[in-house]
Amino acid sequence: MASLCARPIGPLPEVRAGEDLALLIASAVTDAPLKDGQVVVIAHKVVSKTEGAVVTLDDVRPSARALELAAGLELAAAQDRDPRAVQVVLDESAEILRAERGVLICRTRHGFVCANAGVDASNSADSGTLILLPRDPDASARRLRRRLRELTGATVAVLITDSFGRAWRHGQVDVAIGIAGMKPLDDWRGRTDTRGLELRATWLAVADAAAASADLARAKDSREPVVILDGLDRFVTEDDGPGAAALLRDLQEDLFR
Repeated sequence: MASLCARPIGPLPEVRAGEDLALLIASAVTDAPLKDGQVVVIAHKVVSKTEGAVVTLDDVRPSARALELAAGLELAAAQDRDPRAVQVVLDESAEILRAERGVLICRTRHGFVCANAGVDASNSADSGTLILLPRDPDASARRLRRRLRELTGATVAVLITDSFGRAWRHGQVDVAIGIAGMKPLDDWRGRTDTRGLELRATWLAVADAAAASADLARAKDSREPVVILDGLDRFVTEDDGPGAAALLRDLQEDLFR
């Protein structure tokens, strides 16, 4: 790989449940049509919206647990926490790992460990609507990849991404939560470095690196949820591959539990 190029395809209109997202993407790529070996990186919220993975707070009735957590978070954060929003987080979580300092750290039903189970109000239709993670991001990526191939004839990879924090580091970076047609990992263990020493732990999360690279090419307020990456052809596969599930550690390997 000699170079990596990331370019957003430009703003997309506000999408609604049931819309053909792949068609919107293919129609927006007018200056340089999609071609084999490219990676199409899509911010998850536009996927969630088209799949109807949104919740209206007026339809939520908080449980006693949600009321309890909201009260504790309010004290810790010195600000109001809507117990209805906390209930949505609980509904999206397989486990609450931490509840302090104004945030819930959760393990989602998908197996992701993140703040508030990925539930977010930013870029939603209004202040009373929350956007969830796609129900099955790998399946979403596979459907989008298949549809893009139907529309364009190109064999591309599709990544669906979200912004995650990292332990002991400030800020967030985008990671891949759904993958189709790309090797998620590049395993260098067993190879040797330039001095001939065996590499024992070098296992590159290329899908996450691609997600983070794409995020640098768009602004959070630009309505540019799709970025095209060139230069990663060697990681693009003919079949859909194992998806983002391959990036998740087994619970037995979690040293922070």
